[in-house]
Amino acid sequence: MGHREDLLEGAKRCLLAKGFARTTARDIVKESGTNLASIGYHYGSKDALLAEAYLALVGELSDAFEGAEGGGVTAPPGSLERFREVWANIIATMREPGSMWRLSVEIVAMGDQLPAVREHLALQQREAERALVALFTGVPEKDVPDRTLDTLGRFYTTLMTGLIVQWQFDPDRAPDADALTEGLGMVIEAAG
Repeated sequence: MGHREDLLEGAKRCLLAKGFARTTARDIVKESGTNLASIGYHYGSKDALLAEAYLALVGELSDAFEGAEGGGVTAPPGSLERFREVWANIIATMREPGSMWRLSVEIVAMGDQLPAVREHLALQQREAERALVALFTGVPEKDVPDRTLDTLGRFYTTLMTGLIVQWQFDPDRAPDADALTEGLGMVIEAAG
């Protein structure tokens, strides 16, 4: 591995151990075995490196959304069963001790203090929405239309953000996939 990759791996470990605000450039250098100049050379700034590390952590975690050992989601695309199955997989990542989702809450809370990081992450949000829509609908990511991202993608992102906050704030009362699915079923029934 080169310095760029070492920095990214070190930054990921620092984020999980200390969070965004408490991680210093020196922490990353110590954890990665590199030097301070490498951060600026490869990433431009500590905050940009931490943003990339956060995105990498989310990417690694998103593999779990598809199910155990990458076996994939088995329920039919667009079904309530698939809705429940995918949310069960996502919620399982929130139940883990030391879940990295607390970083999401920290970054949202610090957004005004880190405008460059917020802007960088906001640009990546559209691709996250695309991946969620593809997972729930079975449509390949490249074929998800912009209009669907602007509606269904944002709907799933809103659910995800709410779940992250609830699981971090009050995990004993946070909804599980069955409760979410039952709630959606009630909405569908009331709309019909």
